[in-house]
Amino acid sequence: MAPSKLIQPDRVHRSVYADPAIFELEMERIFGRAWLILGHDSQIAAPGDYFTTRMGREPVIVARQGDGSVRVLINRCMHRGAIVCAEGRGCASSFVCPYHGWTYDTDGRLRSVPVPSGYASDRTGELGLRRVPRVSTYRGFIFASLAASGASLEEFLGPARSSLDDLVDRAPGGELEVAGGVFKHVYRGNWKLMLENHLDGIHPAHVHASSIAASRGAPEPGPPGEESYRDIAIRQMRQNAMPEPVWEAIGLWTTARGHGYMGDYHDDSRLVAAMGNPAFQEYRARLAARQGQAEADRILGVTLWNTILYPNCSFMSQFRQLRIVQPLAVDRTVVYTYSFRMKDAPQQMFRDTVAFANVVNGTASWVLTDDLEVYERVQRGLSSGAAEWVYIARGAGRDIDEQDGTRRGATGTSEVFIRAQFRAWLDYMNER
Repeated sequence: MAPSKLIQPDRVHRSVYADPAIFELEMERIFGRAWLILGHDSQIAAPGDYFTTRMGREPVIVARQGDGSVRVLINRCMHRGAIVCAEGRGCASSFVCPYHGWTYDTDGRLRSVPVPSGYASDRTGELGLRRVPRVSTYRGFIFASLAASGASLEEFLGPARSSLDDLVDRAPGGELEVAGGVFKHVYRGNWKLMLENHLDGIHPAHVHASSIAASRGAPEPGPPGEESYRDIAIRQMRQNAMPEPVWEAIGLWTTARGHGYMGDYHDDSRLVAAMGNPAFQEYRARLAARQGQAEADRILGVTLWNTILYPNCSFMSQFRQLRIVQPLAVDRTVVYTYSFRMKDAPQQMFRDTVAFANVVNGTASWVLTDDLEVYERVQRGLSSGAAEWVYIARGAGRDIDEQDGTRRGATGTSEVFIRAQFRAWLDYMNER
């Protein structure tokens, strides 16, 4: 069935989640063309620093060059195809294939071949590691595209740039760094399920019902400055129990390229180290000292949260968490979760960032475990052919087109974000 037959205004065909052939086409036409977020400048701060990751099917090395630029190389030896670099991150002056010792510079050029006399001619100039054709950064975040041409990164981000701006602007002096390790988890479900879930305002009361019940019976969080570690989990679970009118009133925006974000709820009065907390007051003072009081007030007045950068990223600026989605198969996905430290903020702020990661994004958390169970139940259900369609009609026909190019759901529980993701999905899949 052609991609255009699989998407209708209020529903999508189950095969977009369950058909291996469609998954392969997604790897070619979506992950092979879109700008994908790979990481952050702080992960490769010095020349020779690198980390490895994936772009759809392609294993890649992201490496800092001597001139400060960033190269993204296909992590596959040009001789017999072995993965050249198996480490997750490090610092190197070259990459050496473990199979036959072919050695490459960090910019991908082939440096040496053992026993070169065994080859009929010198072809080193054309046997370097393949380079990903387009690499760009925005506010310190590294993006790349496997397509040699297409929209610029800023055009791709569009109005969603404001969410990245919010994440960076909140750091005094704009200095962020990846710190505290990384959570990795795999779930047996399609890659799209996680991106759809993160802007869903209906599910928390149901999916997280047991966690909400536990939080209601827990001791009250301590007063400002005297909170315990568990208070972060208690606050988060109680926020998931917001009554329906609160969820309905939340702002929910999408873009033509499938990005989306929420707003209006997570202000500083509800955050972990919030109003009245000594650590937050010190942070606010440092931000004002660097940015000026008026700009600090503006920055802290932004309430964007749970931003999706389609097709591979989700992040929360106030909690400084970023999740990168890597599809493995039609029914198997791995997610990497990173925490960010604001370099010139009180240490307590980073402690709370890590605590939030533990209670929300960790594999033993109260939140993630619930979500993963639902993803896998959805995947099992969509493998059934008895019912062909998935309905995404909540709020359909009431979406509002804004002047900045975004589209807003009429309410905070609209499924406008899923419709936007599939509008972008169809654009990618139909492009030849």
